[in-house]
Amino acid sequence: MIVRDSTEADAAALADIYGHDVLNGFGTFEEVPPSAEEMLQRRAAVLALGLPHLVAERDGRVLGFAYAGLFRPRAAYRFTVEDSVYVSPDAFGRGVGKAVLSEVLARCEAMGLRQVIAVIGDSQNAGSIGLHRSLGFEPSGVCRSVGFKHGRWVDTVWMQKALNGGDTRAPDAPGLALAGH
Repeated sequence: MIVRDSTEADAAALADIYGHDVLNGFGTFEEVPPSAEEMLQRRAAVLALGLPHLVAERDGRVLGFAYAGLFRPRAAYRFTVEDSVYVSPDAFGRGVGKAVLSEVLARCEAMGLRQVIAVIGDSQNAGSIGLHRSLGFEPSGVCRSVGFKHGRWVDTVWMQKALNGGDTRAPDAPGLALAGH
């Protein structure tokens, strides 16, 4: 398995993987799968911020993807990102999520970022919670019953990982360029 930067040619695979979770899971609160074109627009927004958008691939097939995205648009948040990770259902439990998210974290750390937030759909999402815990994320809260999907109320679990010493010292990098908010 290799982890690499996503390309425009990955759009259909990204839409398929994410669309499966939209329709069958609680990892996202979207209810209508976005098109491949929409996935490309979302990817472009991540790349415009200089953030990583990566895929895990084996034998030419994309098995999963992860990226760091804007946490909040205000300038004070310029050292914090939110991660997202999605894995093809036939690749669950094979280290795909860990491989691709580990590289996202390494690239965020290299950028001088200080905090990564995971907002995990569903407090019963043991796979994502376990993945984040295995990568050093710590629980930071649960918002109870904030979504309603597939006929039931769904929580969000918040987890957080400090990078580059977190809040132990002042930043030594400029952070994300967030236009004057």
